[in-house]
Amino acid sequence: MKKNLVVIIFLFTFKTAFSQIKAGRNQSFDYDWKFQKGNKIDAKENSFNDATWRKLNIPHDWSIEDLAQNPTDTTIGLSSRGPFYKNAIGKNATAFTVGGTAWYRKHFVLDKSTVGKKVLIQFDGVYMNSDVWINGHHLGNQPNGYTAFVYDLTDFLNPAGKENVIAVEVKNEGDNSRWYSGSGIYRHVWLSVLNLSHIENWGVQIVSNKVSEQSAEISIATKIKNISPNLSIVTTLYSADNKLVVTNIKQISNGNIVEQIIPLKNPQLWNIENPHLYKAKISLKQNGKTIDEYTQNFGVRSIHFEAETGFTLNGKNVKLKGACIHHDNGALGAMAIDRAEERKIELLKKNGYNAVRFAHNPYSAEILDACDRLGMVVINEAFDMWNINKTPDDYADYFKDWWQKDLTTLIQKDFNHPSVIMWSIGNELPEVVDSLGYETSRKLADFARNLDATRPITAAIPFHVPMLKRKKWDTTAPSFAPLDVGGYNYATQYYESDHKKFPKRIMMATEYFPPKALENWNFVENNPYIIGTFSWAGIDYLGEAGIGLARTKGANEKWKGFVEDFMSPQFPIFNSYTGELDLIGNKKSASYYLDIVWRRSKIEMMVHRPIPAGYKEQTGFYGFPDEMKSWTWTGHENDSLQVRVFTRSSSVKLELNGKIMAEKTLEKGSITATFSVPYTAGKLVARCFEGDKEVASETLTTTGKPVAIRLKADRATIKANKNDLAFISVEMVDEAGNVVPNVDDVLVKFKIEGNGKIIGVGNGNPRDMSSFQQPEKKVFQGKGLVIVQPNEQAGEMTIKAVADGLKSTRLKIKTHLP
Repeated sequence: MKKNLVVIIFLFTFKTAFSQIKAGRNQSFDYDWKFQKGNKIDAKENSFNDATWRKLNIPHDWSIEDLAQNPTDTTIGLSSRGPFYKNAIGKNATAFTVGGTAWYRKHFVLDKSTVGKKVLIQFDGVYMNSDVWINGHHLGNQPNGYTAFVYDLTDFLNPAGKENVIAVEVKNEGDNSRWYSGSGIYRHVWLSVLNLSHIENWGVQIVSNKVSEQSAEISIATKIKNISPNLSIVTTLYSADNKLVVTNIKQISNGNIVEQIIPLKNPQLWNIENPHLYKAKISLKQNGKTIDEYTQNFGVRSIHFEAETGFTLNGKNVKLKGACIHHDNGALGAMAIDRAEERKIELLKKNGYNAVRFAHNPYSAEILDACDRLGMVVINEAFDMWNINKTPDDYADYFKDWWQKDLTTLIQKDFNHPSVIMWSIGNELPEVVDSLGYETSRKLADFARNLDATRPITAAIPFHVPMLKRKKWDTTAPSFAPLDVGGYNYATQYYESDHKKFPKRIMMATEYFPPKALENWNFVENNPYIIGTFSWAGIDYLGEAGIGLARTKGANEKWKGFVEDFMSPQFPIFNSYTGELDLIGNKKSASYYLDIVWRRSKIEMMVHRPIPAGYKEQTGFYGFPDEMKSWTWTGHENDSLQVRVFTRSSSVKLELNGKIMAEKTLEKGSITATFSVPYTAGKLVARCFEGDKEVASETLTTTGKPVAIRLKADRATIKANKNDLAFISVEMVDEAGNVVPNVDDVLVKFKIEGNGKIIGVGNGNPRDMSSFQQPEKKVFQGKGLVIVQPNEQAGEMTIKAVADGLKSTRLKIKTHLP
């Protein structure tokens, strides 16, 4: 008995000691939080009893979670309810999801190694209007839900070995966003325990000068907090394969900013095709002993913008094939889990994009890290509003008092990312045609340049603001004047006339309607002063529900216009459907069209879903027809179906089961040939020609009935870490293993065994308002997605998928320790 008691005491002591926080920089503070929704709670004091609160880890987004069962509400769902509420205050703009107020609390203990240290907490993103307390002391308020922020805990902590409580109140109240924001502590939290003399948070700035393939000059400025005697900086640069490149030592004699110039021979340059990254390890030493260490990745590259030559990266012209994206991760909501952020950039890169515009707010460090690693250049945008509200309770209420601090944080935080090539100070600001906008544009541009003189400043100025205010486009000129690059939203018609008036102005389409991709890209190819285009949008996102979704109405029903037919609330539609890729990452018609525009493909064929008799279809500005890559239309035999073929060739021939159905010569300036074909099962073949020479072909084959489920993971092995995820595609397949693309109503149920859990399920259907979190989901166009998060033990997990009438399947994924 005594022996067992000793073992129990030892294990308890070990667990307690292990859970105590030690000295160190940027330690994860994501684990073991407690959470409770409710606006009538006052949980800031340590004495508050949170024993019954839900336990969870960060990142967390409560708006994506299933709403509580309530027979009087108007949520809808499948066998379980999702996060949707018809009367949500943000309505279609925020995907009919619910915000509100909630609290987070975390109990923690510091060990004796932290005595006499400086203790800082960093929140990468809390949406929104958060207040933070430590041991009952109010640390501050942060209104902006996208801006990272840091508080100093030092003076309010209990002695080492005693419990501390951090409490966070999050208030996502009112009508404050034009898209799905999410709610809560949705990005990482970090704790740093540092010596009194230390390198400041975001206190290292690295710039590459005099860049060539033969040499470069690396300038590193390091900001020191609390200068004390006998300090020195030792900076070591490592290559991507972790080989030591060079070391530089500098004594600190005066001032708190230490500047080092380090020559680099034969640098491996960062570019889109080969995004080589170096690592700088910066050690702060006192009397030769390391007292702080700061590690920073960076890339060696040069950027240049000029109307005559366009955008050049390392001296080579690059035309920006861009996408605008919002920050949500589909079925995961706003949770900025590392692998989800990385996958988003992987999907874009795979589909031909080389640039992304972060709309319309600061993003996570993790997505920027992914852009650095994968070679994706970034327009990093600060604000969606300045002085004038777009929704009644948005950031404009705080802009006057907070813009300087929030813009400073953005630029300091993201300064060292080689992927960032521009800072955007705003998007579609209503005041850009009057004196308030002129002054704000100048003020923000000057302020941003003072923080970073190495990158140009831009803003997105739309065609509709002067139109709605009954002013001429020329009234935007004073707002363009402070910018280094002019961002044009849906304003293609002004490129040529503006170039004549302002020949030195560099332009780009910061947004354009996806059906206008060819028109916009032609301008880029033919005019060096137009450096690229950014479609709205690269990937479907939650909110702005249905603005890109084709609609059908009875033959006698009238169309009322874009605003009423496409932008007004139409429950149950919850996602934008404007993306070239759908909500789970699958290609849509707009993506195949873009493949032709960018010359990534020779031919792409789409077939329109049959429209019921007596109905007609309408697409909005953002949308493509309801078409897909399918020649499986059982029940529609002999019905005439619209077939569109995208190609840059001069003519197209269409064959059905070996019989030539039609031939068409494309109109000058067009890349689309449209046919009407009576449906018969078999093989539909499109061939494109230049003269008599066949250039390429594509075949769509009628599939059989679905007989089985197929699971395909994005990777067979993942890290045993909560920041890694497995994204598993779900497919309905026939006897031959072909995906059956017309299946929209099969409910697939999932089960997982082993070292992981299901944290999200999804499909591309903008009308499917079932749960994202229950282990079941219907497929859409024969496909779905299940997202699995590993625990922190090496081993494996097995995912099983079943559906009525179909052969079930299992998939194993291995996990390894990082």
